Amino acid sequence: MKEFFAILKNELIKTIRRPRSYIGFAVISFICLMLQGAFYQDGRELLTTVTAQFDNIFNVQGNILNGNLICFIVLQTLIVQMPLLVAFVTGDQISGETASGSIRFLLTTPASRTKIVVAKWLSGLVYTLLLLLVLGIFALFVSRAIFGVGDLMAMNSEGLTIIRADDINWRWGYAFLIAFLSLSVVASLSTMLSCIMDNSITPIVTVMATIIIFTIIGMFDMKSFDVIKPFLFTTHMISWRSLFEDPLPVHDILTSCAILFLHVVIFLGVAIFYFKRKDITN
Repeated sequence: MKEFFAILKNELIKTIRRPRSYIGFAVISFICLMLQGAFYQDGRELLTTVTAQFDNIFNVQGNILNGNLICFIVLQTLIVQMPLLVAFVTGDQISGETASGSIRFLLTTPASRTKIVVAKWLSGLVYTLLLLLVLGIFALFVSRAIFGVGDLMAMNSEGLTIIRADDINWRWGYAFLIAFLSLSVVASLSTMLSCIMDNSITPIVTVMATIIIFTIIGMFDMKSFDVIKPFLFTTHMISWRSLFEDPLPVHDILTSCAILFLHVVIFLGVAIFYFKRKDITN
């Protein structure tokens, strides 16, 4: 196991030293601060327009524009872009070294090819986790510091749901866990494609294209698309929003998590299978 942890440590160091690794943190920080500034200036006017249509149904009172609402909006906004940020760093972990030839030196170590793939995959997950931590700090804690804490008025497929402030922290915890699982699928897909392809750019572009195509399929309510939607990982990446429904659709959430986890296992398994048989002598 010593050689495995040595490779994992080396992969983490390489990730830290790569300038592109910090682009994701900069993008997340900028978007969060931009949205927070915009809502601080114009948010109340916008919410007044939205809540006016509910005046005939119920009386809206209290601090609606609070940190929980801002975090909900930010998470919905960034969950679409974050897979691209993850793929940008994890997509060439193996293919980039294959193209440069440095992977041959790594294969001279006592560690097996399986351990090498798993170490690179884990380093990608660590980077993904750090991205989510930065998002959580800015989207939730900074938003609460600026806008305060209050009940969350969330729009979902069933309509408008009010989540009490004292019943929301555990929901945020599980929401970020599901978000991490969702992004782990992207990191695993990137690792798989990086094992298959030799060009350092192609895996990144392929992951981005796949996510875009799957997302577009999920946008259209067509019978031909409805058949394949349940099998697309992008369909289940938004399952975190179900945590803010009442009653909680526990079965749907667990099903989505199981499908996402299955994608991780399949992608990682294919990556190991292919890399163990990959010819890197050319």
